[in-house]
Amino acid sequence: MIEGWVNSFGKMTSSFVTMSLWTDPVGSSTFSQDWTVFYWAWWIAYAPMMGLFVARISRGRTIRELIIAELVFGSLGCWMFFAVWGGYALDLQISGTLDVAAILNEGGIPAAVQAILNTLPMSGVVTAVFIVLCFIFLATTLDSSAYVLASVTSRKLSGYQEPKRALRLTWAFLIAGVGVALIQLGGLRAVQTSTIIVALPMIPVLGILSWSLVRWLRQDFAKKVLEPHLVIEESVK
Repeated sequence: MIEGWVNSFGKMTSSFVTMSLWTDPVGSSTFSQDWTVFYWAWWIAYAPMMGLFVARISRGRTIRELIIAELVFGSLGCWMFFAVWGGYALDLQISGTLDVAAILNEGGIPAAVQAILNTLPMSGVVTAVFIVLCFIFLATTLDSSAYVLASVTSRKLSGYQEPKRALRLTWAFLIAGVGVALIQLGGLRAVQTSTIIVALPMIPVLGILSWSLVRWLRQDFAKKVLEPHLVIEESVK
């Protein structure tokens, strides 16, 4: 797992630009659309909402601390997840213990995940814990999304006030209903398509937000940086 993670990290670092712009014009596969474009669109659509949520729960932290926590520790968590589960799944496939690729093609992602979990000791307990963790992840994601949407749609809400609980519940049910409807209509494909559609208009919005942030920082903190500071040296007896 460690060797696989180091090797994958090296390939990602050295080929990041190539992989980001790779469209497979010769083979005409759908990998770039299904993965690269989808995940870029996913995070573009997620960025404004998660930015507001993280900012609200990080009151009292500096901008440097916020960036380090999100980029460094968040990335480390994702890398560990892919290193452990991805490395374990690849080992099962290469060693011949489990034909993960065949199960994935025939039964899809849920069947492949269940088959991998069944290879672990005490698979029943592991599966139960896995389901509980998935539920907690979905619940917290839904709660944070509803919290941000309720804050944005509340009138005259200061940074020190909480949105009304009824409004948060309304948004939570609306988000859950949309998610269930998309899954029933077309499964993952419908979710991918809707994500890309939502993300496209957000690209110029993110540019405007970035420019506004830089302008705000210059207006609010430029004078403070230039202000003279009085330094008092204490004599050591």
